[in-house]
Amino acid sequence: MTLQIPFDNSYARLPERFYHRQSANPVRAPGLIAINPTLARDLGLDPDSLKAPDGLDVLAGNAVPEGADPLAQAYAGHQFGGWSPQLGDGRALLLGEVVDRHGLRRDIQLKGSGRTPFSRMGDGRAWVGPVIREYLVSEAMHAMGIPTTRALAAVTTGEPVIREAVFPGAVLTRVASSHIRVGTFQFFAARGDEEAVRLLADHVIARHYPDAGDALGLLRAVIERQARLIAAWMSVGFIHGVMNTDNAQLAGETIDYGPCAFMDTYEGNKVFSSIDQFGRYAYSNQPNIAVWNMAQFATCLLPLIDEDADTAVAKATDAVHGFPALYSAAWLDRFRAKLGLTSDDPEDEALVDDLLDAMEQGRADFTNAFAGLADGTAQDWFTDRAAWNAWAPRYAARLERQGGADNATMAQANPLVIPRNHLVEAAIKAAADGDYAPFRTLLAAVTRPFEMPEDPALRLPPEPDEVVHRTFCGT
Repeated sequence: MTLQIPFDNSYARLPERFYHRQSANPVRAPGLIAINPTLARDLGLDPDSLKAPDGLDVLAGNAVPEGADPLAQAYAGHQFGGWSPQLGDGRALLLGEVVDRHGLRRDIQLKGSGRTPFSRMGDGRAWVGPVIREYLVSEAMHAMGIPTTRALAAVTTGEPVIREAVFPGAVLTRVASSHIRVGTFQFFAARGDEEAVRLLADHVIARHYPDAGDALGLLRAVIERQARLIAAWMSVGFIHGVMNTDNAQLAGETIDYGPCAFMDTYEGNKVFSSIDQFGRYAYSNQPNIAVWNMAQFATCLLPLIDEDADTAVAKATDAVHGFPALYSAAWLDRFRAKLGLTSDDPEDEALVDDLLDAMEQGRADFTNAFAGLADGTAQDWFTDRAAWNAWAPRYAARLERQGGADNATMAQANPLVIPRNHLVEAAIKAAADGDYAPFRTLLAAVTRPFEMPEDPALRLPPEPDEVVHRTFCGT
């Protein structure tokens, strides 16, 4: 059966300075790791066709399907605060766009498809570890209701990839509302290409924010989505690890799962990324970095916001200064739900803050302690219960004022299963040896995060010798 993909490629209709057209570099022997059948059907694709030899050739980059217009997108970015004037898709290709069965336009991208002009001395390939990590974490995030790119498929290449050792190569097929980033705007703004910035802004408004109206409306809309996204991350203990401007997606989805991680024991300043030596992207600093990223986006839009430079700066500054209030409201909504609170109380923010302090003092497991609020087992996940015992009476009094906890709300706000670092690492290690059973078992559990897993061990925090202290990009 021939693979049919109903492409409609709007980004490829932008001027050629926005990208570099090329095909993927062929691989030796494509092999299937996983197909996401539900997502495939949402995109109007036949999952069985994706699994067939013709489908695997497309997913591996060995064949270009009819209607595709493969290209590597250009972008720049601030990486750990340092400016990089040219980044771009160094190991990825946008095959094209489809309009899904909900009427939403979606990118289909191959990640790990070989060198492009943006590769910056890299080989353009991916090994199976980062592919497994992104597949697991992005699908878990989607299942938890957090905006994210998705994993459509993962295939092996039959070729080795050399990093700190030799690993089996793989390609991830990623789906996103788009792959346009703050760094995409920065690429053109830094070059003084106001026409390109305007074209890009018009494209993003038409594609993602049709009610925005103009550049200032676009800025405000992007800021609002970013505020809600970061609040969602915080509510599940997620640490992105590389919140560079080239990883800040304009559609408001989580993108680029490199050294990402979920916390086990709660620590407000927790860092996992091996390259984040100074804690720039620590858990507690993520909202501040989001503001910084939005300020960089605002700078790009200044010529479009107002002809008068001072007026443009004033309007943009006002928009960026609106982030903290938007974030705080979204954060409180998320954490109220986690506590089963459906009414407003002026003391709620302090109640949540003090719970987090108690969790840090008591070395509590973040995920299980919150889930335990519903069944009365929260204290069991505290290593030191003294902090819990000091906080719990205030919570009980708050619930009494409300008339009891809303258990249905709590059940949809507190996952039981997350892609814990030690389980992800175990799945990666097994996959590197050709065993994908742990990956499939973990995937089945994390894509039903609000259900008790068949294997209770998938819910448990790591034993001391299983704790993962550092995560790596793997590129």
